[in-house]
Order: sequence, then structure tokens, then C-alpha cells
Amino acid sequence: MAASISKTLTRNLRFIEFLPLSYTSSSPSLPRFFTASSASLLSSSNNPLPNPSPQLQHQGNQRGIWSKLFLFLPGAITFGLGTWQIVRRNDKITLLDYRKERLAMEPIPFNAIAPSENSNTSEFRRVICRGAFDEKRSIFVGPRSRSISGVTENGYYLITPLVPISGNADSVQSPVLVNRGWVPRSWRDKAFQFSQDLEETKTVATSASLTGEKRSFWRFWSKEPQTNEEQPSSVSSVEVVGVIRGSEKPSIFVPENDPAAGQWFFVDVPAIAHASGLPRNTVYIEDINENISPSNPYPVPKDVNTLIRSSVMPQDHLNYTLTWMDPSFSRLVVWGYCWQYCKSVC
Repeated sequence: MAASISKTLTRNLRFIEFLPLSYTSSSPSLPRFFTASSASLLSSSNNPLPNPSPQLQHQGNQRGIWSKLFLFLPGAITFGLGTWQIVRRNDKITLLDYRKERLAMEPIPFNAIAPSENSNTSEFRRVICRGAFDEKRSIFVGPRSRSISGVTENGYYLITPLVPISGNADSVQSPVLVNRGWVPRSWRDKAFQFSQDLEETKTVATSASLTGEKRSFWRFWSKEPQTNEEQPSSVSSVEVVGVIRGSEKPSIFVPENDPAAGQWFFVDVPAIAHASGLPRNTVYIEDINENISPSNPYPVPKDVNTLIRSSVMPQDHLNYTLTWMDPSFSRLVVWGYCWQYCKSVC
């Protein structure tokens, strides 16, 4: 008896699998062997799934918010970087226009500049200076490369104090640091060799003088005191047409200056002035005189056009803007599509 009932239920369940979902127990054409238990099983299979709990819904919403945020954040960052490049481009255009305006003015005598003006307020102003170069206190800054007919040559900037000339009212009233221009590497090597030879000569002369004074004690009884005065050397006046500048801003890859060893990698006006025995607020000028004698080609003054150029020009900032904006708009399009998709699904 039990075996026959089991076979009957099995046949009924197999038959249910082939029935359409709209087939219910109330249909008039149900087979005779379709029992009430089978009908209840069929009707329960048509019921929808139970709704998830509020906790699961909250967790799903949280995951959706974080997914949208991660999609939106990279686009917002790249958009901000692109906007920053636009602002920098406008600032660079203003800066270069200011330099062009200052350089277009006629040069004025350096002594006409008010003492209250500093290098920041008078920067990029063309001036005329007269004085004498103190060659012994020259400083070489570099190395700096220079391309001549496609050939690159390393050299240095030669910075020399321009000192006043006594009795000359047209000369500068206080020393000025002048960047005379680019010189080959051999100039620096010769200057270092000359300074070493000069130090050795002074040391030998001092020791010989002390020895001679010990041996010739009779000089103390001489009626005519002997003096050792140096004859004043002839001073040649020079005229410099230059532009007032400030210290350079080195990149992170430029080494620090080493004044004790005489190594100068970038222009630091207060430090160079101090090393030359001048006040730290000494004015620094870059020579832009274009009248170069063919017989004396060095130093090579700076080209005035280099003063209205920058390492990053406005066109470069525009290229950077497009570089950052392109992925930004792509991200925003993807984010908007995903947002609409999530709203339609959820």
C-alpha cells in the first residue's frame, strides 16, 4: 500500500514539471490524479521570493555609494589638475608680459635708482653701470652648457664685482655684482691655477721678508725708515648695460652650493656677495650688452630674449591642461552611465 502511494506521488510530481506556470488547481481540466497536495505544491512554486531584510538592503546601498565614489574621485582629481594648469597658464602670461614691458623701457643710470628700492621692485629694469671690475674676486657658477653650431660646450657664468672708481662721479657709488656672461671651462681652470700660484708667491714672500728682517738688525738704527708701499695699479673704467635680477630658484636635482670649496651650482646673490666680501643686499646685474669684440669673444653676455622665456611656457601649460582634462571627462562619462544604470536597476 505504501509503495503504491509513493509511486503515485512520484508520477504526479513529474507531471507538474511539464505544466505551465499559469496552471493552477482551479483549472477545470486538471487530471484526475492531480491531488490537492500536488496543487498546493504547484501554487507555492509560483509565489515570489521573500523580500531581503532591511540590514541587507542597507549594506547593498553602502556598497553602491562607495562604488560611485571610487568612480567619481579620479575624474574629480584630474579635473582639478587641469583647472590648476589653466590658472598657471594665465599667471605665466601675466609674468612674461610684465617682463616684456620692463625690458622695453630705456636703460637708466644705476645711481638714479633710489636706495629704498630693492631687487624685487626693480627686477628686470635695464640699467647702465660704470666702474672697474675686481677680477681677483670673480666667481664661476656652473657648469652651464652652450650650443654653438650644433656643438654643445660646457662652461660657467663669470660673476665679478664692479667697484667704484675714486674721483669718478659717473661710476657706481657702491659695489655691484655683474654676471658678465658665459666663459669656457678653461677660464675657470686658469683662474684657480692663478689663485693657487698667487697664494704660494705670497707665502714665499712673507717668509723671505721675515728672514731678512732677522738677519739685517742694523735697519733698526737706520735714520731713514723704509716703507713697503704697493704702487697703485692702473684702473680701467668699463660700462655695463645690464638687467637687475634676483637669485635663481634651483630644482631639486641641483646640488647645494659649497662656498668653502668654491663650488657654485646656482646663483645665490646674498651668499655670493658674502663670499666676495660685499654686503648681502648687493645688487646683482646680468650683462646684456650685444657689442662683442671679435678679438675678445668671451665672456658672452646673456641674450635678452632668454629673459622673456621660461622653462614652462604658456603653450606647455595648455598641453598639460588637455592631458589632464581628457581622462577627467572620460571618467565623468563612465561615472554618469554607471549612476543611471544603478538607479534603473536599484
